[in-house]
Parts: sequence; structure tokens; C-alpha cells
Amino acid sequence: LAESFFAIDSPGVTFEVFVHFGTALAVIVYFRKRIAQVLRAVALWALRRDHEREDARLGLMLLVGTFPAAAVGVFVAESVERAFGSPVLVSALLIVTGVILWVTRYIPSGGNRRTGAGGALLIGLAQAAAVLPGISRSGATISAALGLKLERSAAAEFAFLLSVPVILGAAAVSFGDALAVGSTSGPALVFGTIAAFLSALPAIYVLLKAVTAGKLMNFAYYCWIVGALSLALILTR
Repeated sequence: LAESFFAIDSPGVTFEVFVHFGTALAVIVYFRKRIAQVLRAVALWALRRDHEREDARLGLMLLVGTFPAAAVGVFVAESVERAFGSPVLVSALLIVTGVILWVTRYIPSGGNRRTGAGGALLIGLAQAAAVLPGISRSGATISAALGLKLERSAAAEFAFLLSVPVILGAAAVSFGDALAVGSTSGPALVFGTIAAFLSALPAIYVLLKAVTAGKLMNFAYYCWIVGALSLALILTR
């Protein structure tokens, strides 16, 4: 939307991927101890040694949840990239995101600390839908996890950890494209990534507080206001 309204010449979807890469780095830093626990448990499980079973199980469920978004990236990448060029679509999907977040107010607090393979796959499908610009990845995945009766902090943790493999994979695929962009876009990618990282750290903290307090639906107002104003400006200019 900023690119559209301020006539910013962006390198395209590669820039968006690198901005998400900055947020993924923030997630890794914020959850570094938890990620290390899960990776260690999965490694020990693979080696058939003693391990923390719940941590290893979480790692496997994250792998299951990653498949849908990975499949979307492989089979419909060009269609997704074209969607990034439509500010009308972005604005409309922001309103849809607001509806998704608003619905969470009607979901009673769950008590489950873990999800099965079917639940992980459903949360992964929500993440796959969020490859469309305007659909909040964290909003969609946390809402799906809450709908599956996961306890709030567990839902938020699973949703954030689920972002790491997909975003890192997309960044790795786009790295070759970034090298081909040229030196004029190199600084934009670097500074965009840094800005995303620095802004994501406090954003993660605020979002986790909102989820655990049962206030995720408050973000719906922001999505509705931005989406509606953007549509109005686009359709009247």
C-alpha cells in the first residue's frame, strides 16, 4: 500500500520476502531458547537417543504445518507475486483479516498445550492462505490455533515458530533474485530487513501480550480502518 500511495519503486516480491526475513530473524532472537530446545530434541529423536518427547513432537508438528505454505510457494508462486501488485486486493484482504481477528472474541479459551498432525495441518493451511498480501500470517495462524482449542500462549508460540522455516525457505529461494537486482536495490534490501527486524521485536512482545490477554480481536479495528481508507483513496483518485 505504501508503494502504491507514495509511488515507491520497489524491487518487487523479493523486497517483501526480505522484509519478512527480518521479522523471521526477530522471531528467532525472541524465541531462541525455545527453538534451541526443539532442535535439540528433534536431533536426539532422529539419533534415537534420550530426548524431551514433547519438544521433539512440537518440532515434527511444525514440519507438518510447513507443508501447505511450501506447496503454495512451489506451485502458485507466480500468481501470488501478481497479487502483490494489486492495492485493491490488499485493502480488501485487510478487511477480511479484521473479520478473522474479530471472530476470535467468540472462541472460548482452550486448555490444550499441544496439537495433533491434523491440527498442525489446518494451522499450516491458514499460513498458506496468508501468502496473499493483506492476510495477516500471524493473525490467521493464531486464530486457527485458538479455534482448535489451543491454550493462548501455546497457540501464539506455535504460530510464531511456524513462520521461521517458511520465511527462511522463501528468503533462500529469493536470494538469487536479489543478487540479480543490482547494486541500486541492494541497500534497499539491507535497510528494509534491518527496519523489519527492529520493529518486529517489540511487535512480537505486544502481540503475545494481546493474545494471552484474549485481546487479539482489538487488531481488527486497525485492519478495518486501514483497509477501508485505502479502498476509498484508491477508488476515488
